[in-house]
Amino acid sequence: MPPATLEVSDTVVQCLVRDQRPGLGDRPLARVANGWDNATFRLGDDLAVRLPRRAEAVPLILHEQQYLPDIARRSPVAVPVPVHTGRPTSDFPWPWSIVRWVPGAAAADVRPADRGPAAEGLADFLLSLHVPAENGVPVNPFRGVPLADRDAAVLERLGDRERYSQAAALGAVWAQACAAKAWAGPAMMLHGDLHPGNILLADDGSLAGVIDFGDVGAGDPAVDLAVGWLMFDAGARRRFTDAFGPAVDGDTWMRARGWALVLSTAMVSNSDDNPRMFAVGEFGVRQVLAG
Repeated sequence: MPPATLEVSDTVVQCLVRDQRPGLGDRPLARVANGWDNATFRLGDDLAVRLPRRAEAVPLILHEQQYLPDIARRSPVAVPVPVHTGRPTSDFPWPWSIVRWVPGAAAADVRPADRGPAAEGLADFLLSLHVPAENGVPVNPFRGVPLADRDAAVLERLGDRERYSQAAALGAVWAQACAAKAWAGPAMMLHGDLHPGNILLADDGSLAGVIDFGDVGAGDPAVDLAVGWLMFDAGARRRFTDAFGPAVDGDTWMRARGWALVLSTAMVSNSDDNPRMFAVGEFGVRQVLAG
């Protein structure tokens, strides 16, 4: 995990909240996540504070603040819509957010066999999300772009035969995905980082919410559809894909499988210090090979 440019303490966060939202200043505060880009603190029962921990993440917070309200209006499930856009101060020099807390268990912490009830709900969420993007929505150079743009990175990873004993089979999948027709439609709104760590499940396994929209942007929706391989086994994945009906064509599903390979190998190759995400990547690689 990349080192923080700025470590955020509980005291600083408490001061930010008390100064800018004094009505919330007496709520209990607890750190709940320290990700690659952001630190997240739970604020009482129904809110969270989200702050960049690296300078590179500052635009991501701004993108969430700008685009999440509209996404929330369309979404059939809860998303962490901002309720306060925090201003920089002398103690914390970047923008930050107070967002709605989205309850649920991260799918990454649930057995893959128990994730199946979320298949149709996740498809409904993506159908609501994937609308043509307005002018000015950012394009992430690593997500939602043509698969050919990721070719060098994927082939470099597959060259590590100690990690990828089935590199030849994975290379064949990759070649097939790259041969699919490119996305010819308008750039669509994307989550950009949709994997089991950012998907929340209710007690019955159904979809409860989707979080971490820092990579929200515009491009080929196949990058989000890759979650079918990162999230589900073969039976649940068939239900997930069937739920889209004619809205998604065969070439898009081929590219989605390619994106699943991109994202899974990224996790396997770069998560030696994060067993949780390494496990997500390993599962994704197995599902990509399964078809």
